[in-house]
Amino acid sequence: MGVAGWPEVFRGSEAVAAGLVAEGALRGRRFVRIFPDVYAVAGEEAPTLALRSRAAALLVAGRGVVSGYSAAELLGASCAPFGAPAEVTLLHGRRRGHPGLLVHRDQVAEGELWQVGEVRLTSPLRTAYDLARRLDLVEAVVAVDRLANVHRFAPDLLLNFAVHYPRARGNTRIAQVLAHANPYSGSPMESRLRLLLVRAGLPRPQVQWVVQDPQARTAMWLDLAYPDALIAIEYEGEEHTSRDGVLRDIVRYTRLVARGWRIFRYTKYEIRHEPDRIIADITRALG
Repeated sequence: MGVAGWPEVFRGSEAVAAGLVAEGALRGRRFVRIFPDVYAVAGEEAPTLALRSRAAALLVAGRGVVSGYSAAELLGASCAPFGAPAEVTLLHGRRRGHPGLLVHRDQVAEGELWQVGEVRLTSPLRTAYDLARRLDLVEAVVAVDRLANVHRFAPDLLLNFAVHYPRARGNTRIAQVLAHANPYSGSPMESRLRLLLVRAGLPRPQVQWVVQDPQARTAMWLDLAYPDALIAIEYEGEEHTSRDGVLRDIVRYTRLVARGWRIFRYTKYEIRHEPDRIIADITRALG
């Protein structure tokens, strides 16, 4: 449920017909119109992709399903860039586009559909297939990595869709995406960091490489590694900035350094804005 007993998203016409709200009130500050006749209770922040995706599901109910980045979001495999539109796939009928909504028309078999709460959406595998053939290489790999990691499937299974839908647009991209995909990648930014190195011509690093510490009887997982060169490459997300995260990293990196590892740590800002410096760092280290 949403705020004060209201559903998270609702049809404005139904709420007015039920006497829950006056039509004029829907245009006030208390509610936000997401799509035609689909509203939510206004919050302090702009509607999230998850909320907009549930609103899109209500908009196309009975005629279409949530898909693409929206499906990934509701499947717990968030990988969309900031500001991505909600996405739906129409199974029949027509629906014109709206600001903030991307509409696809495609074939989707019944076995390729899931239900999450009240939302009907494409399955993890079908969602990965759709994103793999629609996005540029890097973001396609990011999406496939995330969905495969969260839902524990082998990316090569996407080839089955290309066989089943031989005329589908974008099928020719699938093989290239699968050549770079890795279901062990721990996060979208980690996948982007890996692709940054590989596309620059550097050797493909190991993903989630395990370093044993017999004395402490523990194991340490490295985001990316060149084991022969004892080079560790870590993506530092927000969880590393908490007090516990900082203290845990101090112990972890001290043990790695004691075992001869060189550690390169990068944030999302460097990956987005200083890719050349990252490539230069690792090139020098490997040289």
